[in-house]
Amino acid sequence: MPQAFRSVSRQMQAAAIAVVSVLGLALGAIPAQAQSCGRDGSGFATWLAAFRQQAVAQGIPAEVVAASLDDVSYDRAIISRDRGQGVFQQSFLQFAGRMVADYRLKTGASRIRQQAGLFSAIERQYGVPAEPIVAFWGLETDFGANMGKDPTLKALATLAYDCRRPELFRGELMDALRIVARGDLRPSEMRGAWAGELGQMQFMPSFYYKYGVDADGDGRVDLLRSTPDALASAANFMSSLGWRRGEPWLVEVRVPASLPWHEADLEIRHSTSQWANWGVTPRAGALPPGNASLLLPMGRNGPAFLAYDNFGVFLRWNQSFVYATTAAYFAARLAGAPAVARGNGEVAMLGAKEIARLQRLLAQRGYDPGPIDGKLGAATRAAVKKAQMELGLPADSFPTAELIARLGGG
Repeated sequence: MPQAFRSVSRQMQAAAIAVVSVLGLALGAIPAQAQSCGRDGSGFATWLAAFRQQAVAQGIPAEVVAASLDDVSYDRAIISRDRGQGVFQQSFLQFAGRMVADYRLKTGASRIRQQAGLFSAIERQYGVPAEPIVAFWGLETDFGANMGKDPTLKALATLAYDCRRPELFRGELMDALRIVARGDLRPSEMRGAWAGELGQMQFMPSFYYKYGVDADGDGRVDLLRSTPDALASAANFMSSLGWRRGEPWLVEVRVPASLPWHEADLEIRHSTSQWANWGVTPRAGALPPGNASLLLPMGRNGPAFLAYDNFGVFLRWNQSFVYATTAAYFAARLAGAPAVARGNGEVAMLGAKEIARLQRLLAQRGYDPGPIDGKLGAATRAAVKKAQMELGLPADSFPTAELIARLGGG
């Protein structure tokens, strides 16, 4: 995955880890006062010594702790990269156009054919078909070609010492030690992305440890070199996120200008027959039956999709709205869907500064846009929709310059 987006997507994935990791509470006894938020690593050795004791107390063999942490040092470059993450701001069409490139579509289709038996076995066991797995495989690491080369234990220890997200990364560091203790990887083999992600699917250690599968039967979970392990682990993870066997995830549709736009919301679901009654039609084939939400990643004038229950799995894998929609679209293309249409007209995208300005205006008017951070997240979309409805604008949850003007922003 290109570095410009990697940092943001990783931050979203890391946020999800907090739900499944309870180790932070157990490690809370490590003195927070020894930390210096990345400005100074002078207290790192003291902190690491305390962490090593906690690791042994958590049941990690002392020899594993020594082998894993004896040569670990504080890395200011990791802190700089963590602090230097910018706001990712690309439209769905921009991002999908770049990421769902022809070579990825061709490579993905080729991998599905080459590994047909493996994918068939995986789907029988976990209920997840090849296309969503391969979509994440392609987006995360270009099918295992770009997994990162940063020392994982050093990165995790640095971020665990830092005081921005210490509880999160202490838990991740502990699970990295558990991976070594289980015999899956040696410390020297643990190399990946700068924030601690590992393997062909870029799992954080907690995901690796909890959802990793030994699909090739060699006695260990190797998500770096074993493609069967990596693909089966992705399916196991997606199953845990709620994947529904045999059901669709995303279908591109055409929408009429007269649609009740306030119904376009991931929190609102209707039967496909109801959407059809409102004039929503598939771009190709027929609409799969069931309940679905109308997804407008660029508002009423951009591309439109019906998102079924399984789309939620893409969002739970990565909470970035644009990334999740792109992954689901990539999977749909691998399953035979045509290239996405541009929609009903030109869409003017607001930049990060304009989004932040809109967020401030929304907050001043009593709406809750979430953090004033220039990111078009779920809270901002919800606030935009409420403002649009009260101002009599088409309530498609998409921010526009007109909305800024109507809110008093000139």
